[in-house]
Amino acid sequence: MKVQPQKTIAESASLSGRGLFSGETVTLEVKPAEVDTGIVFVRKDMSDPVRISAHIDFVDQRPRRTALRNGTASVETVEHCLAAVCALGIDNLEIEIDGVELPNIDGSCDPYTKLLQKAGVVEQNKSSDPFVITEPVMVRNGDALLYALPDSEDELNIIYDLDYGDSIIGRQLYRLQVTPESFIENISSARTFIPEKEARELRARGIGAHLSAKDVLVLGENGPIDNKLRFEDECVRHKIADLLGDIMLLGRSIRGRLVAYRSGHSCNHQLVRELLKIAERQKRRQATGSDAVLDIRKIQKILPHRYPFLLVDRVIEIDGDRRAVGIKNVTVNEQFFQGHFASTPIMPGVLIVEALAQMSGLLFAQRLEHTGQLAMLLSMDKVKMRKPVVPGDQLILEVEAVRIKSRTGDCRCRAMVDGQIAVEAQIRFILVDADPL
Repeated sequence: MKVQPQKTIAESASLSGRGLFSGETVTLEVKPAEVDTGIVFVRKDMSDPVRISAHIDFVDQRPRRTALRNGTASVETVEHCLAAVCALGIDNLEIEIDGVELPNIDGSCDPYTKLLQKAGVVEQNKSSDPFVITEPVMVRNGDALLYALPDSEDELNIIYDLDYGDSIIGRQLYRLQVTPESFIENISSARTFIPEKEARELRARGIGAHLSAKDVLVLGENGPIDNKLRFEDECVRHKIADLLGDIMLLGRSIRGRLVAYRSGHSCNHQLVRELLKIAERQKRRQATGSDAVLDIRKIQKILPHRYPFLLVDRVIEIDGDRRAVGIKNVTVNEQFFQGHFASTPIMPGVLIVEALAQMSGLLFAQRLEHTGQLAMLLSMDKVKMRKPVVPGDQLILEVEAVRIKSRTGDCRCRAMVDGQIAVEAQIRFILVDADPL
């Protein structure tokens, strides 16, 4: 892979306009940033300016747009700006804004592309660290699908299949090899669009009353209303722009191939979360030579449990003494399936809670390792069984320390299967001396 330097902009530049959803007039200013800063929004209108990183961890769910939140401060409709940042290869940037929503201007990425070109893109004295897709990933959200696939080319390629059935939009397919030049020529000016029926429904709910044909592309039965298409397939091109903006939330540029079918913001965010998990595993592998932070041999050195009662196979993430994630692979060979139940095997909920308690013990061990103490189960609260666990499932065990005092510790725990909560509980431990009896 060709090594590329990080990039920022040469000088500050600004623009003003109304938000697409809020209708409020706001001013936005882009500023150069130091290496490894990433893309950061700054709400300068607040009494104490709040910084919000363009990262998936800060996504705040909103319909039809991407929003970010840090505490009580948020920024909304960031995708068009981030798409331009992505396509121009900018790694480090501060974006100051004096309101909650970024300017819409004409509903495309073009105003932001031109703003960044005006500011001038410059190289910095440190190499970038792109994320290279090395294994296939698929996410689904309803009938929307999004794939991330390895690619032999050292760049990002996107294929988008937009399918609106028998409507005026119909089915549109577009392929893009992402470069600054291809984005500027083919994607940047493609605008936000909406079918006329949906526009009327939103207006009836009091949303978008301030908008005109200059702000958004409304498509009726016979085509654009009071407007003209910039491309025959403008809709699918704009969907690619949205996807480019959303994948910037990984915090790194991406190399590989994305294949999308009817994907929107929610599905895009879902993919970024999956890619982040892979990126974290790659980072651990580079640091430790293994995907596991604690393999079964290390776990057995910490926990006294043994077969058939040891219910954690490996620990894949530990964040100090605050949070840990582990895995339990549930196989049909588990002893408890012989009687629970032979014809319909289901893992007993009490054993899933026990697995979470063991994970909590591994987390507390990070703090108690040199104190001569052990964490022993004291009580369980708010235990909820939400999904049956069956042979072939992989339990993801997530535990988070709520508080640790001199003699007790509390953990918030949940066991997940395929992204859904199977069991959740609040578990309390008492910390006792580890001296032998």
